[in-house]
Amino acid sequence: MNDTTIGFIGLGLIGGSIARGLKRSQKNLTIMAYMRTRSRLEQARQDGIVDQILDGIDENLLRCDLIFLCTPVELNASYLERLRPYIKPGALVTDVGSTKTDIHEAVSRLDMENVFIGGHPMAGSEKTGYENSTDHLLENAYYIITPTKKSTEAQIERLRQVALAIGAIPMVLDYQRHDYSVAAISHLPHLIASSLVTLVRDNDSEDGVMRKLAAGGFKDITRIASSSPVMWEQICMANAKNIQILLSKYIDALRQIYAMLDTRQSEAVNRLFDESGAYRNTFSDRSFGPVKPAFSFSVDIEDEPGSISILSAILAARGVNIKDIGLNHSRENGEGALRVSFYDEQSVRTAYELLKKYNYNLK
Repeated sequence: MNDTTIGFIGLGLIGGSIARGLKRSQKNLTIMAYMRTRSRLEQARQDGIVDQILDGIDENLLRCDLIFLCTPVELNASYLERLRPYIKPGALVTDVGSTKTDIHEAVSRLDMENVFIGGHPMAGSEKTGYENSTDHLLENAYYIITPTKKSTEAQIERLRQVALAIGAIPMVLDYQRHDYSVAAISHLPHLIASSLVTLVRDNDSEDGVMRKLAAGGFKDITRIASSSPVMWEQICMANAKNIQILLSKYIDALRQIYAMLDTRQSEAVNRLFDESGAYRNTFSDRSFGPVKPAFSFSVDIEDEPGSISILSAILAARGVNIKDIGLNHSRENGEGALRVSFYDEQSVRTAYELLKKYNYNLK
C-alpha cells in the first residue's frame, strides 16, 4: 500500500474492522473518520485507530488518498455528491455495500467513474457497530472489487493492496455480475429461509408439534431467518430485479420437483439429491461468504449431572467463550445430544480440537 491517509464516512462493524486491519498492517497510516455517533469516534481515537475526528464532509478530506463510504447502502450514494468537492487529484473513493448497482448508477450519473471503485468485503457478524469490530474480521474473506468503465489497472491494484493488507482475498467482478451472484447465494436464501419458517408457523397444529420438532436440519437451514429485518428489507429492495429473476427460476425448479413426486419419479429424485450433494461438496471451506457461517458442532454426551459443567470447564480453561449450548431433541442426521455454538471460526476450531483430545464424540 502506498496510500498513507485514509478517510472513513461511517465507522461501524465493517468500516471499523477495515480501519483496525489497516492500522495493524500499516503503522504510519493516518486515518480520519466521520459518523453521527461522536462517542464511537472518540472511542476509536482512544483505541489508536482514528487519528482525526471529522465534524462532517469538509475540506479535511482533501488530504485523503483513499475514502471509504461505510454507511448503510441506501445512504452511500447520497454522500457521493457531498464528497465531490473534497476529492483531491489522484484520490480514490470506494464503498463497502453489499449491493453495487445503486452506487454504480449514482457514480455514473455524477460523472465520478474515474475516481470510484466499488467494494464488498464479504464478512460480517450478528453484532454490529464499531465496538464489535476487529482487526481480523476480514481475514480469508473474499473482498469483491467492482471497477467502473473508467477505472484504471493502477486504481484496481490499489484496492487489491488494501484487501491484501487486511488479510482478505481480493476478487475483481463486474458490478452487475456481483449483484446477480449474491442474489443467488445470499439474498434469495434469506427469503427462502424466512418463507420456510413462515410455512411451518402457518401450518403448525395448535399444540405446536412442528415447532417442537424444528431442531437439527430444519433449524440449521433456516438459521439466517433470524437476521436483521431492517437490513434485509433494504438489501432485497436494492437488488429486487436480480432476486426476482432467480426466484422465478427457483419456483420453476420447485414445480419440477412437485411433478417428480406427483408421478413418483424416484430416479429423478435420487439424481436431484446426488447431483446437488456432489456440487455442494465442491464448495470451499476456506473463505467466508455473505451468509454468515454457523460456528457450532454437536457433542455426543450422556445426560448425567455435571456433564455440561465439565465440558464448559474444559473450554473455559483454554479461554474459549461459548455463545450457546442447546439440546438436540431431533437427531435424525446423527447429531449428538448437545449443540454448542461459538462466536467465531477460531473459537470453534480450538474447541473442536480440545474436546477431541478428551475423547468426546463430535460432529
